Amino acid sequence: MQEEERIAELRRTLHAHNHRYYVEAAPTISDREFDALLAELALLESARPDLADPNSPTRRVGGGFTDQFEKVAHSRPMLSLSNSYNREEVEDWASRIYKESAGETRFTCELKYDGVAIALQYENRQLVRALTRGDGAVGEDITTNVRTIRTIPLTLPQEAPEKLEIRGEIILPFEAFEALNAHRRQTGEKTFANPRNTAAGSLKLQDSSEVARRGLDCFLYSVLPDEGGAWRPGGHSDGVNAAQRWGFKTPLMLDRAFEIVTDVEGVMAFLAHWDEARTQLPFAIDGVVMKVDGYAQRKTLGSTAKAPRWALAFKFETEQGITRLERIAYQVGRTGAITPVAHLEPVPIAGTTVSKASLHNADQIALLDIREGDMVRVEKGGEIIPKVVGVILDERPANSAPHSYATHCPDCGASLARAEDEARHYCPNAEGCPEQIKGRIEHFAARRAMNIDGLGSEGVEQLWAAGMIRDVADLYDLERAPLLTLDRMGEKRAGNLLAGISASKEVPFERVLFGLGIRHVGETVAKKLARHFGDVESLRGADEAALLQLDVVGPVIAESLVHWFAEATNRQLLERLVHAGLKFTAEQDPGVQGSQVLEGRSFVVSGVFSIPRDELKRLVERHGGRLLGGVSGKTDFLIAGEKMGPAKREKAERLGVSILTESAFFEMIGS
Repeated sequence: MQEEERIAELRRTLHAHNHRYYVEAAPTISDREFDALLAELALLESARPDLADPNSPTRRVGGGFTDQFEKVAHSRPMLSLSNSYNREEVEDWASRIYKESAGETRFTCELKYDGVAIALQYENRQLVRALTRGDGAVGEDITTNVRTIRTIPLTLPQEAPEKLEIRGEIILPFEAFEALNAHRRQTGEKTFANPRNTAAGSLKLQDSSEVARRGLDCFLYSVLPDEGGAWRPGGHSDGVNAAQRWGFKTPLMLDRAFEIVTDVEGVMAFLAHWDEARTQLPFAIDGVVMKVDGYAQRKTLGSTAKAPRWALAFKFETEQGITRLERIAYQVGRTGAITPVAHLEPVPIAGTTVSKASLHNADQIALLDIREGDMVRVEKGGEIIPKVVGVILDERPANSAPHSYATHCPDCGASLARAEDEARHYCPNAEGCPEQIKGRIEHFAARRAMNIDGLGSEGVEQLWAAGMIRDVADLYDLERAPLLTLDRMGEKRAGNLLAGISASKEVPFERVLFGLGIRHVGETVAKKLARHFGDVESLRGADEAALLQLDVVGPVIAESLVHWFAEATNRQLLERLVHAGLKFTAEQDPGVQGSQVLEGRSFVVSGVFSIPRDELKRLVERHGGRLLGGVSGKTDFLIAGEKMGPAKREKAERLGVSILTESAFFEMIGS
């Protein structure tokens, strides 16, 4: 057999075995036999690079590396669903739709996975793109990482349409989450908080080989056929059944995880079943989703500006656990904020073991009268760190005493301060408190700031303990030879760290400004400041009156900025960073010169456009316009794209807001 034919045969065979193992859980060959076939394919592919295929089974192990994720417009908006926490609301919703329908209404009921939404696009039956939800109109292309998830088909059988889109949820099963944390504990790394956040973070990793090791899984929840294609399912259930035949992992594979009902009673029975049975699942769900099955009826029902009227998500009550509060400790954040943390006897909640919980501040402790030794109710909702929500007073120890809140910083010993209008206590020793300094370095290196790969909390701690860094400027003085003396710091890791630090010198001014960690200066404020003042010298010389000219800057932010630039240590830090080569001047996009033609006018941008919506917003700002979050009496123009919600248009018309098409906007700015 020729190499080309053998490669094609091995790819078909391995795709089939992969599906039997990971989706059907019914393997027909041993791991050793599978690995032998995979090794043969890898060897043949290395000899025939002209036959390279991004969807080959050999690509499942990852190995691709990217330093950014391209933003891509969705083929159709990924709308959010309306949520309900009340069974009566669910019953009213189903009854209303049932009465509005001319004939019988079929509802599909399925699980609401607690994971990351994904849109999988196939052309010529090959996976070509995987997009995150993003803002619903534009997502990030994470195809390289998604190809490593073994339950996602890379190629589809001949019976599938040539072109279609599958939408689903990427999750991290409890078993994989626990195994990942166990490994991190063994290597001295910080453990992850919960499966959902870990799944989201894994999909944004720059090294796809690491993504492949995480054990991510995927269930689909929607099939979008090509609008010009021949395949025309009559309803949602038709699409789910077809997708299972094509090799996707669907809720049909789980007992009672996907049901079709024809009345309100059926909807309520499904909801009641999973409110109890969810604890037996091997992954997290946070509710169930009810949908009208028929596509024709969905079209009649339509959508609001934010969500379809034909679907509703019911969220379960937040899970709680009861355990003993062993002690109250205190953490210091990068801004000096003190957070009390409850150390608990470990208790299982929502699929993970909880041993710590937030107590928020002194007022919350006093309000609930929380004491060490109490039996407490712990709640785990959307919080990264669970919270204590109540005390079981009947089980309080006889010798219990009210908790005395800390008066000194647990790290540096400085006396804590609390402003009259703030709930938290603060350590005022910003320049001498190690935890604050390390927190600022970690913030500086974070992905949304300087994006220094490989420098998380553990890396900062290691460099700090070795005396190599004492502020963010020290990062740019690091050298390879001293780094190699550190534990677990080999040539590759040291090289990656130094490369990441070097690459950060190309980060734009607005992100450098955000990375400095000036109190109250978040991403949006930093962006506005950078674009308004143009460079750090102009910003440093601005007084409070000049700063208050910006709509995003209030008295608190203005005071914080003036105070930060007045500190001698901060001025020295800036000088060192400038000398290191960081960007402290805002740059125009190549070939595009801004104007002030939109000065004094406010805009709302909504819908889908020929360019990413973020780019359209940047054009508004670049030409002097001001962006608003929603239509109001202060809005001058609404830039309306395709598939914009009718409610937003109606509101704009009612308020007399001028509505612009995309082409009319470009004419306005002279493009």
